[in-house]
Amino acid sequence: MSRRPVLLDFLIGVALAGLSACTASDEDEIPVAIIADAADLSQSGVRLSDAGRMVRAATTEGLVAFDAEGRVVPALADRWIVTDDGMSYIFRLREGSDAGGGEVTGEKARDALRQTLASLKGTALALDLDGISEVRAMTGRVLEIRLSHPMPDLLDLLAQPELALLDRGRGAGEFQFRKAKGGGLLRPVPPEKRTLPADPQWDGSVRSLLLKPMTSERAAKAFNDKETDIVLGGTLSDYAAGRAVSGLSQRFLRIDPAVGLFGLTVSSSDGLLGKAELREALAMAIDRDALAVDLALPGWVPTSRIIPPGVADAAAGISERWANSDMASRRATASQRFARAMKGGTLPELRIALPAGSGADVLFARLQSDFAAIGITARRVGIAGPADLRLVDNVARYIRADWFLNQFACASGRTLCSTVADLRAANARAETDLAKRAELLSEAEAQLTLANAYIPLGNPVRWSLVRDPQPGFAINPRGYHPLSPIARRPK
Repeated sequence: MSRRPVLLDFLIGVALAGLSACTASDEDEIPVAIIADAADLSQSGVRLSDAGRMVRAATTEGLVAFDAEGRVVPALADRWIVTDDGMSYIFRLREGSDAGGGEVTGEKARDALRQTLASLKGTALALDLDGISEVRAMTGRVLEIRLSHPMPDLLDLLAQPELALLDRGRGAGEFQFRKAKGGGLLRPVPPEKRTLPADPQWDGSVRSLLLKPMTSERAAKAFNDKETDIVLGGTLSDYAAGRAVSGLSQRFLRIDPAVGLFGLTVSSSDGLLGKAELREALAMAIDRDALAVDLALPGWVPTSRIIPPGVADAAAGISERWANSDMASRRATASQRFARAMKGGTLPELRIALPAGSGADVLFARLQSDFAAIGITARRVGIAGPADLRLVDNVARYIRADWFLNQFACASGRTLCSTVADLRAANARAETDLAKRAELLSEAEAQLTLANAYIPLGNPVRWSLVRDPQPGFAINPRGYHPLSPIARRPK
């Protein structure tokens, strides 16, 4: 019989005890519209949607967390130090007792963190964390994480909601979640029920959040009708709803300066898409500048690169693809490749998986037109259905080349990948010489580019609608907005 970590028992006990002690009344509920499906609010496991990550962060805790501006702040660990060589992070856990009255110790935190790390196996996030060589308990409430190579973004990773210390999808955080009113209700847990000192000022200072999952069109209308003062979870796929409902929505539109991946991944390697040169032909045919005009999103930058130039350690020697060819020449080349491959036969239909949304409608119209220009018929299918190409829309967890390369690693379960690129990326992570590391990163990106398993389009988009004042909300490059600050009553 397996024995779950004592710290997790403590967390679960705190959560259940806190539920009966919540004091927020229905009048204190803040309605928050989230562009998501209802099922997203109660997701389990480690493959979470944006809405699932927000709920996970509100109901569980890791060693550290993010504040409204995307900065790392204390959580279960109230302070930490990093050794001079960057190879060891030492965390001091906050004071508190577990459900049995015992002290929260480094041993309990070690066991819980090891379990969390093990649960990430097979994900890109596990690759981001592969520099962790050992998790050690030190005396008292001290935990050490030792690294096999420097990880300057370790705190950013430990603050991810997926790194919470939980068991069987359950944990303890500032809020207790339950399904309610077609969505979910987050009720605050008093600090003394979370191993924190009692705060006489706490009662009434934190309000409940009534989460209402909606389509983008319904959420924008609810905002305009003043059914809610905040809409979260907007993406480029539904951006048009946020800007087109009325001038009022436009006035309160907030767009995060997000960095990450927005493009099409090849999800089927059968038939023509099994050939890299034909996958490249599809990428060549897309008019990204025209897509930017169609989307009419201020500041949206199209790109044909996997790692965008704005990333600090992006390879300097790699430029936009086909920069010396105009669209007519690119499409002529693409058409010739498909004609040779088919030898006079009829080109097959191409299935493109996209989510619902007005922005996705604009994107499909552009792809359909661009592919038709090279003789390819495109058909739109649901985001979860069988497809040849599927939309990828992910904000980077940390803005370094490693994150982008790990998204396409063979170990993360991609249909098409490059073992050579993976080897170069692994060598780069272990390399301490900056010049050699840069060379290896450049080679890794070049190998992924040649594989043509991903068709970049531009940067991802995250938008919200926020009626002022809302001190618990701030735009940030993570495109991620924790719910806890929003629940705090303004002083």
